[in-house]
Amino acid sequence: FHYLFNAAEKKSIEEVLAGAELAPAQSLWTTEASGSVQLRMDELCPEQPITVHQMFTNSVQKYGKLTALASKKGNKWEKVTFSEYYHLSRMAAKGFLKLGLERFHSVAILGFNSAEWFIAAVGAVFAGGIMAGIYTTNSPDACLYVANDSRANVIVVENQKQLDKILEDKLPHLKAIVQYSGSLKEKLPNLYSWEEFMGLGLEVSDQELDEVICSQKANQCCVLIYTSGTTGSPKGVMLSHDNITWTAHHASRAGDMQPAEISQESLVSYLPLSHIAAQIYDLWTGIQWGEQVSFAQPDALKGSLVDTLREATPTAHMGVPRVWEKIMEKIKEGISQCGYMKRKLVTWAMSVSLEANQRLTKYVNHFTVYHCLLVLQKLRAELGFSNCVKFFSGAAPIGSETLQFFLGLNIRLYEAYGMSESSGPHFMSGPKAYQFSSCGKVVPGCQYKLVNVDGDGIGEVCFWGRNVFMGFLNMEDKTKEALDEDGWLRSGDLGRVDEDGFLYITGRIKELIITAGGENIPPLPIEDAVKQELPIISNAMLIGDKRKFLSILLTLKCTINPETTEPTDILSLEAVEFCQRLGSQSTKVSDIIGGKDKLVYQSIEEGIARVNSKATSNAQRIQKWIILGKDFSIVGGELGPTMKLRRPAVLQIYHSEIESFYRE
Repeated sequence: FHYLFNAAEKKSIEEVLAGAELAPAQSLWTTEASGSVQLRMDELCPEQPITVHQMFTNSVQKYGKLTALASKKGNKWEKVTFSEYYHLSRMAAKGFLKLGLERFHSVAILGFNSAEWFIAAVGAVFAGGIMAGIYTTNSPDACLYVANDSRANVIVVENQKQLDKILEDKLPHLKAIVQYSGSLKEKLPNLYSWEEFMGLGLEVSDQELDEVICSQKANQCCVLIYTSGTTGSPKGVMLSHDNITWTAHHASRAGDMQPAEISQESLVSYLPLSHIAAQIYDLWTGIQWGEQVSFAQPDALKGSLVDTLREATPTAHMGVPRVWEKIMEKIKEGISQCGYMKRKLVTWAMSVSLEANQRLTKYVNHFTVYHCLLVLQKLRAELGFSNCVKFFSGAAPIGSETLQFFLGLNIRLYEAYGMSESSGPHFMSGPKAYQFSSCGKVVPGCQYKLVNVDGDGIGEVCFWGRNVFMGFLNMEDKTKEALDEDGWLRSGDLGRVDEDGFLYITGRIKELIITAGGENIPPLPIEDAVKQELPIISNAMLIGDKRKFLSILLTLKCTINPETTEPTDILSLEAVEFCQRLGSQSTKVSDIIGGKDKLVYQSIEEGIARVNSKATSNAQRIQKWIILGKDFSIVGGELGPTMKLRRPAVLQIYHSEIESFYRE
């Protein structure tokens, strides 16, 4: 892994470091907002460290006249070029300075993705502050925790709903609130509309702002990402300018994102920007390569996303697994509602595409494939993917059923793998690095190692690179837990790497079930198998830690209330069809649960028996199961903001159901 490199190369790194104006640093990590760190520069990643401002000015020189941001206001798309975007970000920075933003204090942003979100984020960094996103789904307490922990001087909110959360309590560092959408309901002291805020900057000189910008160093903190905290309080992940600028440059190239001078990429921004995945992919990489970012409507995940995709026709699209699953369910419903001939045609095309993609074969009938692609191209256009050539999935493990379904549409989902603490992706799949169900290869310039490797070649994945975070804000113990004595970042994930360098994640160490008999069982493969056997199942969570046997909680696929995003009692079309095939008349979850529907219960029993028949040992067999009355959701607390399963929360919520499995 470490090349033997000559003194000349070694010198060049030292020269780069001498030329880079970095803040003095004694260590690879810090827990202070104003701290600085040594950079993990070596022969694999010798690039000159730059600040966010330097990255942006480089881009303005190259892409100034190109469209950067597109927002739909009424029926019209309003566009902002890179030159205008840079100028607006400077105006926002001056506004923050006028409001009294102190160096290394934060601007917290609480709202749905928009041009104002991006401009506030960049402006906060230009003004010498630290940008901290807050999930729109957070409770008032959780919002206040982030604002307090990051010493927020200014909070930027989307609307009255988010403003109300902030007004619930006094915040010691808070000087002003800015609202960027909707009119102000009442005039409160130190509350500004977006227009008022952008006007404040007129009183601050360019010289004053430029002095602040010039004082920034690439090894200082500019972004805080709060881990969504599936356990305990959220931790503030401190990312440096170099973390952001290096990762935006290199990780995106590993995914084959093109610089705009070759071909301008276009994408739709809709996933939470407080999460590292959307932030690095939409915001920072967008600036780095001159991409056009179109903003979805706030109700994107309630159903309007596909309308935006059809209008914006992105060239690349990223989704979390649950989003890809929802798209899959929507397509399945569409297909089942087609007439007989069309349904037959689409099903045929999908089976041809799946086979061709899985065999990666040279011996396919090109005439057949051509016809099949024509059918699929129409289907893809209906989803807004007519120009889309790259499809990414990240933030949580994706099931093989979903991956196979999209291969049937001739769509390869490129999985990325990393964490907030690695500024997003550390492993990337892309057109040049793809294997089914793998997270791809390590990003060039980054390194990995597996530790405590078992007989099957599975060990904990550890990271090294310029993308590794500075530390957790004000949490020394947690920072020391995350980094080993040499500064490698421990992921907490188990994985294996094949001979071609492709990584396969097998599970999380914390999620490993250790039965009373001492057997280690990763839950994901078993849960995935149950969902594949039984298409009526939406969520499955395996139980069995310190228990005598395994049991499983199951939820059924149902429709979602578009207003509240809560799961309803009405079965999804796919679930109803599942029931009909069995001869069952059920159309609601309540028609089935509690053993009411004998046919469905028998079918689930048989499906679990099929999963058990493939178990590697007796301990890995599911002995008991229950269907819960409601599917998991963000609102219900079982899923995190990126729809990742919050296992500790589920254990608490369904404590009595779980205990009933194990009563003698």
